[in-house]
Amino acid sequence: MPQPNNSVTEHSAVTRSDATFGERLVAAGRDRGRLCVGIDPHAHLLEAWGLDNTVDGLRTFTQTCVEAFAETAAVVKPQVAFFERFGSQGFAVLERALADLRDAGCLTIADAKRGDIGSTMAGYADAWLGETSPLRADSVTVSPYLGIGALAPVFETAERVGGGVFVLAATSNPEAVELQSITDADGRTIAQRMVDEAATYNAPHAAVGRPGNVGVVVGATLAQPPVLDTLGGPVLLPGVGAQGASASDVLAITQAAPVLGFANVSRSVLRHGPSVDALCDAVRSQAAEFRAEA
Repeated sequence: MPQPNNSVTEHSAVTRSDATFGERLVAAGRDRGRLCVGIDPHAHLLEAWGLDNTVDGLRTFTQTCVEAFAETAAVVKPQVAFFERFGSQGFAVLERALADLRDAGCLTIADAKRGDIGSTMAGYADAWLGETSPLRADSVTVSPYLGIGALAPVFETAERVGGGVFVLAATSNPEAVELQSITDADGRTIAQRMVDEAATYNAPHAAVGRPGNVGVVVGATLAQPPVLDTLGGPVLLPGVGAQGASASDVLAITQAAPVLGFANVSRSVLRHGPSVDALCDAVRSQAAEFRAEA
């Protein structure tokens, strides 16, 4: 399968109405560095910032992150769980953050990890990618363990609206590694099968040298990551920074198409809050490690 090349990286994808999510992400990474910054308002992090573990504290924390990241990060990933724990008021804070980031031209990933079948999956797709949804993000994380085919509604929605989907393929927690390392009848690990099946959804775009809308999540700390050579879509790599992975680890995993590999950081940036200036400096400093395209 043809892979995205330098001609893709020179494309002004963000200005084209038919751009894939992969193209928009490549353009953002070229401009700002291939870094995804998390908004993870843990209770202990709110406390570390001198904020109460309340909706008001959540709102202040989130607004500070949006102010710091909207103009500095290529993509921002709010962790939905930390908003959901406050119920409807927490979702209201998330809605505002997603809207403000979108208005600023910053790409977003809703880290919702949804996964279901049929009309329920279609509902999740509409909630997180639908053009009229108040929770609309540019992309969403999904869990494939009811079968990757069950995720078809979110893939179809992403294709229609130019949104993105990140399939959990190879995460680094020990329980996941054990499961994802099981081999199927063809001798492929479950993680590799997830990557290979995701690639089939990107194939029409990859055939003409364009990165597609379906990406995968692969832990940057993994000793034996799946092979990504034929994915043809973006890769989100958690584990960089506080968990020990480096820019060289990211490059090694994404060497077939490094412009599509985005390091995911959270604690290593958020520890610099609540100062907006310090947060901005932390993003720029870490993003500088992910600017080379080869």
